[in-house]
Amino acid sequence: MPFKDALAHFKSQIKDLQHEGQKFLSSGSQHQQQQPPPIPQATRPSYQQQGQPGFSPPPQQPTTYWQARFDPAVPVSAEWEHKLGNNNGWGNNEIEHYTAEGENSFYTPNNLLVLRAISAPSNPDPAKKYTSARLVSRQRLARPQGSLVATLTLPCAGGIWPAFWLLPFEPFAWPTDGEVDIAETWNGDGVNHSCLHWGFYTPQDTMKHRVVATPVQGMAAGRPVRFEFAWMQDAAGQGRLVWWIDGQAVMKAPIPQGTRPMADFVVLLNIAMGGTVCAGQIPREGSYDMLVHEMKMMAEPEAGGWARFERDWGWVREGDTI
Repeated sequence: MPFKDALAHFKSQIKDLQHEGQKFLSSGSQHQQQQPPPIPQATRPSYQQQGQPGFSPPPQQPTTYWQARFDPAVPVSAEWEHKLGNNNGWGNNEIEHYTAEGENSFYTPNNLLVLRAISAPSNPDPAKKYTSARLVSRQRLARPQGSLVATLTLPCAGGIWPAFWLLPFEPFAWPTDGEVDIAETWNGDGVNHSCLHWGFYTPQDTMKHRVVATPVQGMAAGRPVRFEFAWMQDAAGQGRLVWWIDGQAVMKAPIPQGTRPMADFVVLLNIAMGGTVCAGQIPREGSYDMLVHEMKMMAEPEAGGWARFERDWGWVREGDTI
C-alpha cells in the first residue's frame, strides 16, 4: 500500500476486485455461487445462563499480552505514531493529507479510538481540503505465534477507503518483507478484502497477492465488526495464517518464504480518500469516522485457541493468487 510506483501497479490490479465485490452482492452471479455466504450480522455463539438445562460455560479466553488503551487523558501519540502528509498520493493517487491534529485522531470519553477523515473541498489550503489520520502502533506482534483482534466500525462511502493492516517495523522493503491486510473496504460496497502481499516488484511483475473478498452484512450501515488474524511461525520462518470476520474463518495462507518474521510486524490504521482503488471517486463534503472499539494481542486465537485454528485451517479457502 505505501510505496509509490510499486503499489500503484498493484492497486491498479486490485481495482478489479471492486467489480468482484459487486458480483458478490448481485444475486444469481456465478462467482457468488462459488463463494461462501456473506458474513451475517451475528455469528458469535450464545451461552445459556448457569443453572438452566443445557448450560455450558463459555470457552476460557486466552492470555492477552497487549491491549490498546483508549484513554482520553493520554495522547494518541503515546501508543501510535502519526504518519504525516500526502507522500505523493501514497502510491495510489490518493488525495488525503494525514495529520497529527486532534480533529483527525482522538479518544472519546467512552474509550474509543476515532480516526476521522474530513472532506472540505472549499478550503483554500490544498493541504486542508482532505485530511485524515494514519496511525502505526508502537507495539509489535512480538511473538512467533499469536492472535490480533479488533472490533471496528468502518466508514463506508464513495471515495472512502479505511484499512486495518500490518507491515514490518521500519525500515523494510516492500513488498519483499510482506504485508497483511485484515480489514479493507472502499466506496461503501460492504465488502471486506482480506489480503496478503509479498514477492519482488520488477517490470516482469513477480509481486504476489492472495486475496479473498467477503460481503459483510450491516458493515455499510455502521455495524461494528470483529476482525481476527492469527499467525503461527517456526524458527525457520515457515508457518500459517488465518483470517476471521465475526468469528467465521474467511481465508488462510502459508507464510511466504523470504518475508520478515511475523514478530516484526506492527499495526496500521488509516482512512484513505480517493485514488485508484476508489476508482477516482472523491468523498462528498463532511466527516467519515473509523471507530476502534477494542484492539488486543493474545497468546492464541480467542474462542477455541489453537484447536480452533487447526479446525478452521482444515476447511477455509486460501486466497485467490493474482
